[in-house]
Amino acid sequence: MARLLQTPPKFHPSEWDIANKMQCASTESQKSRSECMIAESQRLLDEIKKTTQKIQSGVNKKIEQRREEIKFWKQELDKKHEQIVHETEVLLTFKTRLEKSLESCKEPLVIAQKCLLNRQRRAGIELVHDEVEQELVKEAEVLQGVIALLGRTLEQTNEQIRLNRSAKYSLEMDLKDKFTALMIDDYCASLTNNIPDTRYADNAVKIEGNFVSPEDWIDFSNMNIEKANEQRNNSLALRALIDSIFLQTANDMRKQCEMVNVAFRKRVKEVKDAKHKLETLLAMVIDETASQEKNIAALKKAIADEEGPVKVAQTRLESRNHRPNVELCYDTVQYSLTSEVQEIAKNIQRLKDTLAQAETELKGLSRRQLSLEEEIQVKENALYIDEVLCMQMRESICINSF
Repeated sequence: MARLLQTPPKFHPSEWDIANKMQCASTESQKSRSECMIAESQRLLDEIKKTTQKIQSGVNKKIEQRREEIKFWKQELDKKHEQIVHETEVLLTFKTRLEKSLESCKEPLVIAQKCLLNRQRRAGIELVHDEVEQELVKEAEVLQGVIALLGRTLEQTNEQIRLNRSAKYSLEMDLKDKFTALMIDDYCASLTNNIPDTRYADNAVKIEGNFVSPEDWIDFSNMNIEKANEQRNNSLALRALIDSIFLQTANDMRKQCEMVNVAFRKRVKEVKDAKHKLETLLAMVIDETASQEKNIAALKKAIADEEGPVKVAQTRLESRNHRPNVELCYDTVQYSLTSEVQEIAKNIQRLKDTLAQAETELKGLSRRQLSLEEEIQVKENALYIDEVLCMQMRESICINSF
């Protein structure tokens, strides 16, 4: 018990004094260190604040620069988008013109082919491979060539419209992304340290694999703009080509159409002239036939008229042959009667020979008349085909400059 109640050891006054001094020294040292830390902390706070403000100000400037850069490229893309949209709309009107022009070529081709088929119905000598047929064949070839050319140009135009729309789509996707990026950067530019719409974001500084470099970013928009420029220039060149094709094809078709019409008019005049000559010859043959018929009638009458004299002469001779005895003398009367009978018989034979020749000539005139009438009919048929069927049908041909 006595051991439990033992008093603690007591320190020497010097120890007490040293302990107090050490406490003071330790406290002063701690206070000094604390003051240094406070001063360092204040300096650090000021430095970090300035650094943060400087960095944030720099970031704000870069955000603003980026916004201006996005706006610039967005304006460039908008301008190219507007140009390619306008160019595509204009090219679509050219496509419509091509379609109408292609459709308008079909009727003249059908008419040319119908004219060739109609002219196959010409008969006889009129079924000739004349200048009209040559020009019609050439016209059909010209029209078929124009149709083929316009068809190829239409296909080329459709492909160019597709390429224009592809360039337009690329611009629209780029513009859409630029708009989204600008909205995000506008939002970022509006953020300040005092607004509540800020938050911590884990892994915000992590660079994902789909980030692109600024150079790639510029190159991407440049590529879209260059693609749009290229297609727009191609479209402009194609429109110039289409205009020249319209002009050239219309001139070629008009020229050939006029060549065919001139050939038709010339041929119709030639056939009419030939028909007029044949009609003149026919009238002459008809007149000659009438004259020959009169001549035959006169010859037949002359032969009939000789019957009386020959009967009289032969009757006289017959009667005088019955004279008796010495009276049966070959006197001058007998001689004259014999001569008369012979002469009349000779004349009758001449008349009959002439009559036979006249009848032969009459048959020849009849054949000639029939031949002329048939040839005139052939000419009339040819004129009907060329002047009525073909030329009137060709009046409906209208070649427009689309």
